[in-house]
Amino acid sequence: METLRPKDAQDLGMSKSSLYRATQSGQYERIARGIYRPADAPAADWDWIEAATRRPDATICLTSALAFHDLTDAIPDALDVAIPRGARIPATEAAINWHLFAKTTFDLGRTEIPIPGSDLHIGLYSPERCIADAFRLRGDLGYELGRDALREWIRRGGKPAELMATAARLPRAKGPILQALEMLT
Repeated sequence: METLRPKDAQDLGMSKSSLYRATQSGQYERIARGIYRPADAPAADWDWIEAATRRPDATICLTSALAFHDLTDAIPDALDVAIPRGARIPATEAAINWHLFAKTTFDLGRTEIPIPGSDLHIGLYSPERCIADAFRLRGDLGYELGRDALREWIRRGGKPAELMATAARLPRAKGPILQALEMLT
């Protein structure tokens, strides 16, 4: 089911006020300011929908992406979403931590996945990119996050050469990952 914004209501043959009335009568659910879904739509993650609707280039990163890839036991208290540096950080109602990543490396390890229960897509960083980001941002995220994710990734058969190829393209990632790999292997 498509999310609906008041400015797009005319495409369905309804005015903004008829959309609001339909919401009050229970035909639509309000996800966030200016974002609605049909009430009978399948269950979906509203935080993901809000992030993808507010920024089409939104990409799940850091702890949220590591949790998605099942490489950490940490449960993020907010959805970590990256957007290119210089972009405007949107106002959101959902618990979203917006991170600004360099434009030159923003697409490194990025893929798009469908949001379950929706026809929207959201970006997601690869496990290698997430591990490299955890190491390069270890001062903010904690030193254990990257190390534990790396240990689990290697246990599952991750290839250190692929990780090092990604880390070499990101600032402040290659050295700490090399040290951690030497200690783990």
